[in-house]
Amino acid sequence: MFTPQGPTLRELAVQALSSVEHGYDLLAPKFDHTPFRTPDTVLAPVTRLLRELGPFGTGLDLCCGTGAGADVLTEVCRERVAGVDISAGMLHVARRRPPTPVPAHWVRGDALALPFGPVFDLVVSFGAFGHFLPALRPALFEQVHAVLRPGGRFAFPLPAPARPGSGAHLAMLGFDTVMRVRNALRQPPFVMYYRGFRLGDVTAELTAAGFGVETYALDELGRRPDGAPRCRMLVATRR
Repeated sequence: MFTPQGPTLRELAVQALSSVEHGYDLLAPKFDHTPFRTPDTVLAPVTRLLRELGPFGTGLDLCCGTGAGADVLTEVCRERVAGVDISAGMLHVARRRPPTPVPAHWVRGDALALPFGPVFDLVVSFGAFGHFLPALRPALFEQVHAVLRPGGRFAFPLPAPARPGSGAHLAMLGFDTVMRVRNALRQPPFVMYYRGFRLGDVTAELTAAGFGVETYALDELGRRPDGAPRCRMLVATRR
């Protein structure tokens, strides 16, 4: 599916019927050949903006997967970077990435119980927030706040919501519905919902966790017919 090197439909079905952790362990060897990997067309403008805001000393890729986001960190951090993920399989692939100019370390851990003190100047995350139910987001943001130094930044891209009734909106609605039915019928759950991460809610939760929040348009990704950017980068600074 997706490319000749990617997973088959059967493999994706087996993954979806597993837990989040085991599902990504199964998908890891072929993950970079799927659309689930954050594309370079998104990583490049994020890197550009972070260069303008940096440089930074140390960086963390939250829910790093196979390490695509860590490539961004090695471009903007001078000292060292780390990636943390719950999936041992994804980290195994990340550890096989080519050496980078800045040392990269890969740590298995839970994003809701990060195994670090306040040692990072920058935390990034790409495409992982659908794995956290809205009730868990405040705890997630508190964890990020705890591992940042004062003045440290938490940055991630945030696409504009799909227009109601559009093909993209209907596709996300259908996917979320299927996942809710799956989780109602089978345990352990596989949490991955696309429609619950809204700018207003996230901004309020980050502010409550002790961040000041700014947004920047990623103009390389274009604008909608109403002139709004198709994707923003949200930057939360630990006060």
